[in-house]
Amino acid sequence: MRLLFCNSMLAISLTSLSLLISGNSLAEETSAAVPLYTEPELIALINKNVHLQRVKADDCQLVQDIEARANKMALPSYQFLYGDMLAYNVCVDRNVELGVYYMRKAAQQGLAAALEQLGRYYDTGRLVQQDKAMAITYLREASSQGNLKAQLRLVKLFNDGFGSPRDFEDAYRWLFNSMVADKATHQKIEHSLTQLAEKMPASVVARARLPI
Repeated sequence: MRLLFCNSMLAISLTSLSLLISGNSLAEETSAAVPLYTEPELIALINKNVHLQRVKADDCQLVQDIEARANKMALPSYQFLYGDMLAYNVCVDRNVELGVYYMRKAAQQGLAAALEQLGRYYDTGRLVQQDKAMAITYLREASSQGNLKAQLRLVKLFNDGFGSPRDFEDAYRWLFNSMVADKATHQKIEHSLTQLAEKMPASVVARARLPI
């Protein structure tokens, strides 16, 4: 009887030890799991152009979650991220057509980074056929949201002879009222605005220089 009791106690102890080890292993796996990005976090990563590096750094653990938020939840930041992943073969098989599709979906929802990127691609002919008019359409919308890269490219297109003079005033106003700490960028803005001003009546330039 005593031997049976001792064996029973040993079995219970071993079971408890096994559960404790399993629990610790589960806790370690849970703590090692990569948290999904919030929309503000992801937009910040996109604006710094480090979103693809972050996905790779996270060992591609979030691909299914990213796809679900892009496809089922239609979140613009995740649509943009998933589109870039598809276009540049990051953690998924490359599919440029589907990648651009998701970039466009994000742009249609007004994501400035998506608008700027598509405008840049249409300007340079990257992934899509070069189309300056389409580039201006996307860049104009991104510029109106304060995207500096879009504003600079839009003004450059106008300075290079593309676009309509009717849009010069808005483009000048957006870029003129941008806030930039970097000295080189500030000089680039000044040079671009000087060129654009030469294409505009003085009264329109003066109006465009008023604070927004």
